[in-house]
Amino acid sequence: MGKGMELAKGYYLEFGRPMLEEKFPAYVSRIACGFVGEGSDAFGFDDQLSRDHDFGPGFCLWLADEDMERIGPALQEAYLALPQTFQGFERKRDEGMASGRTGVMRISDFYAKFTGMAEGPIEQDQWMRIPEQFLATATNGSVFTDPLGEFTRIREKLLEFYPEDVRIKKLSCNCHKMGQAGQYNYPRLLQRGDFVAAMLALSEFTEAAMKAVYLLNRRYAPYYKWTFRGMADLSKLTNIAPLLSRICKDPCREENVQIVETICIAIREELMKQKLTETTSDFLCDQSFALLEHIEDPYIAGLPLTVG
Repeated sequence: MGKGMELAKGYYLEFGRPMLEEKFPAYVSRIACGFVGEGSDAFGFDDQLSRDHDFGPGFCLWLADEDMERIGPALQEAYLALPQTFQGFERKRDEGMASGRTGVMRISDFYAKFTGMAEGPIEQDQWMRIPEQFLATATNGSVFTDPLGEFTRIREKLLEFYPEDVRIKKLSCNCHKMGQAGQYNYPRLLQRGDFVAAMLALSEFTEAAMKAVYLLNRRYAPYYKWTFRGMADLSKLTNIAPLLSRICKDPCREENVQIVETICIAIREELMKQKLTETTSDFLCDQSFALLEHIEDPYIAGLPLTVG
């Protein structure tokens, strides 16, 4: 748990919960409270450097639509009246790009913000359209209390992860990018001395590799600047993160070509372990096509190879 999450929970326990019990006793059993959403602290990734903006105590209060109509404005007013400092930190400011991240909100609005749907996605094509980082944001953090259970019901549905056809399609897309950018184009660009294009190819390979690792762990990849940091919390393919660090530290070394191959082999081995492919080829473009054969939904299987 990062410092930001500790502040959020401590602030709720010391000031938020007593306020609810005193001022809204008839609704305590209907209000969900926690800290979920945007910001490094909601992911537990905050550090000393990230405290220069949008950092401090604060929490979310999620209401059903009918409760928002009855007590929403009054509850927000009571939340804003809570102490402005806690443990030496000023409370989060609800302004600019950080507006709407804490305080009172509808459950339906919260999930619609990140998925486009009040109840989250249902159909497979709906899952395909949601940026993965939004699903990571909608399911991060911590729910301190949810006596009504409505916020948690949707959260748990999202945490069950993608429908399998969608997961496989996304794996196929990322395997194709890894093979095309990392195994094929990257070494050729190094040989040509085209180091700018080589770095672009390595960047595309690195992003696709990280997303493939998340998919194989059944976890949503967060916003790009936290994707690598979040790999430390994954249990499968833990050898890939240090390899990515090596190639990105000096992106134009010839030795990186073999490291790229080592990463691709590890991905292929995990695909086989999860029984997603029978193909033994280490060229991940081959694995991309093999994965498509495991998709049952013809619409998902028929999407362009680079869609994922």
